[in-house]
Amino acid sequence: MAMKSPSHPGEVVRTLCLEPLGLSVTKAAEVLGVSRKALSELLNGKSGISAEMAVRLAKAFGGSTESWMRQQMIYDLAEVEKRSRDIKVKRYEAA
Repeated sequence: MAMKSPSHPGEVVRTLCLEPLGLSVTKAAEVLGVSRKALSELLNGKSGISAEMAVRLAKAFGGSTESWMRQQMIYDLAEVEKRSRDIKVKRYEAA
């Protein structure tokens, strides 16, 4: 059963990776090989986990690239489901 309101993947990165290891955003960005701004945007929910970031997270902190991408997909689907009534589509019926 899917979660109704899953945490943003950036929150997961913060609570499962940075906080337990005592890493600052600056140090974690250095470890990941990304800019502090890019990591900060992820942690603050302004961006998501890209395929490349999933590889970086898996290499730096463990887990599979697929599990990092799955978290993003679950979050994205939950967000779009919240506004699914506003998405107008005509059902296609084959002739």
